[in-house]
Amino acid sequence: MDHNISLITTLAAGFGIALILGFLAERIKVPALVGYLVAGILIGPATPGFVADVHLASQLSEIGVMLLMFGVGLHFSLDDLLAVKRIAVPGAVVQMGLATLLGMAVAWGWDWSWGSGLIFGLSLSCASTVVLLKALESRGVLESMNGRIAVGWLVVEDLATVLVLVLLPPLAGVLGGSEAAHAAAAKPLWITIGQTLLQVGAFLALMLIAGRRLLPWMLWQVSRTGSRELFTLAVVASAIGIAYGAAALFSVSFALGAFFAGMVMRESEFSHRTAEESLPLRDAFSVLFFVSVGMLFDPAILVEQPWQVLGVLAIIIFGKSAAALALVLAFRYPLNTALIVSASLAQIGEFSFILAGLGLSLGLLPAEGMSLVLAGALISIALNPVLFATVEPVRRWILRRSEKARSLDRRSDPYAELPMSTERKYLEGQVVLVGYGRVGKRIAGALEARGIPYVVVEQNRELVEKLRKQGIAAVSGNAADPAALIQAHIAEAAMLVVATPDPLNVRQVAETARKLNPDIEIVLRTHGEDESLMLRKEGIGTLFFGEEELAKGMAGYVLQRFAPEPSNSPKNPTHA
Repeated sequence: MDHNISLITTLAAGFGIALILGFLAERIKVPALVGYLVAGILIGPATPGFVADVHLASQLSEIGVMLLMFGVGLHFSLDDLLAVKRIAVPGAVVQMGLATLLGMAVAWGWDWSWGSGLIFGLSLSCASTVVLLKALESRGVLESMNGRIAVGWLVVEDLATVLVLVLLPPLAGVLGGSEAAHAAAAKPLWITIGQTLLQVGAFLALMLIAGRRLLPWMLWQVSRTGSRELFTLAVVASAIGIAYGAAALFSVSFALGAFFAGMVMRESEFSHRTAEESLPLRDAFSVLFFVSVGMLFDPAILVEQPWQVLGVLAIIIFGKSAAALALVLAFRYPLNTALIVSASLAQIGEFSFILAGLGLSLGLLPAEGMSLVLAGALISIALNPVLFATVEPVRRWILRRSEKARSLDRRSDPYAELPMSTERKYLEGQVVLVGYGRVGKRIAGALEARGIPYVVVEQNRELVEKLRKQGIAAVSGNAADPAALIQAHIAEAAMLVVATPDPLNVRQVAETARKLNPDIEIVLRTHGEDESLMLRKEGIGTLFFGEEELAKGMAGYVLQRFAPEPSNSPKNPTHA
């Protein structure tokens, strides 16, 4: 029998070749996603041999984007987004504007119309959230302050891009589009803008009001059945269903719809289990995203238009990064944060394809513009892990050779040091608490209840400002930097408690504190059994591993209920 099995063929070829090339890439110390991109090129229409279904692969990659953004929402609450709004909103808007101007300037040099240059510049201005998430997750910094700033920045970019996508058709006639675009622009611009804002606002209100109640209730009802597959199905149906509904009913992109669904789900008690159940599918379909990007790429453009490709890469990798670096430093964030955000933006992805495709259909962007956007996306995505790997070496190199960089790192920040009016009890014998997240806040509450003085060291400047207003001694900065701990008076402190969710900084913070105060007692929060075992061997301090401490607490309660110690039993019994 003759069956149409293009879906199965595409999946088999995509997963199979991606597995082989991803494995080979890892063996030669290259990120696996480079292998996935090359796999897409091999099964794409631009290379000889087998050609997979590009349309199907594109749709499958959209599912990967939905699931991945849903997972981000599960780890990124609305409070996290609001916490970085002061840098993410103006930073994203200004950076997109500068990148768009650079794209227009290059296009003007190629004798393109100003409308074509605008679409081209906008396509180069928006980075891929999917690529960013893979980079942050692989380095374990997704939940760190730097990770939250980068993700918040790209969420703002995505929101701005959605607005651009809605406004392009009515503006196409003004920008010099085709006759069909002129006919489509019959509705007044102010009506289009108002309608867009109302639709996005209605979706957000629905998710924050009804979704917060309905989604956790639904998961609770499904979990009561005891069926694991039903729970997984409920998670996947929620992510994809809400993403589709957001696009169909409110003209919000699939990615943003899924992201806000995850943010709402995070408020429920099932957020951790939801993240675990959706992880395998997120990983599998994210591979298809990179394969589908590779399928769209025509390698011939590298030979036919090499200088244009280099110009595009210069804007993506250097222009956008330099703008982001300057903006983050202007907001008085550390050099490390500025480098991470700039590396995050040194690539383009899914929204760039959508923008360029819409420009092509409206007659605003020439066909070679679409090819250049794809070339820039493929090469920048492949180079992005390399840029992330160079962040720390570049930071050390800059600080070692530039007095200006060192002065910026030591710049006067009103929240980077304790006020002169700080009471003596916070300067001697105090507890230095690193991190004021969910764990740190509870530790601070316990210290407050017992009247134990403490100083908070936190990277989030907005949070430090809030704590200062509440009368809490707090310092803004990265605790891995000796300057931050010095400002918290670590030399005279009695104890250091590290409650930060950033596993990469734990050892560095402890070692820095030990150098500044050799006698200080150190209490560390660990994030995995391997990390906990390694730190115990090194004897850095007292360790608390989440699952282990939870098990001890529950076991202690059970033992107390079933076998309570006699009230007259000696506290320190001796054994014969």
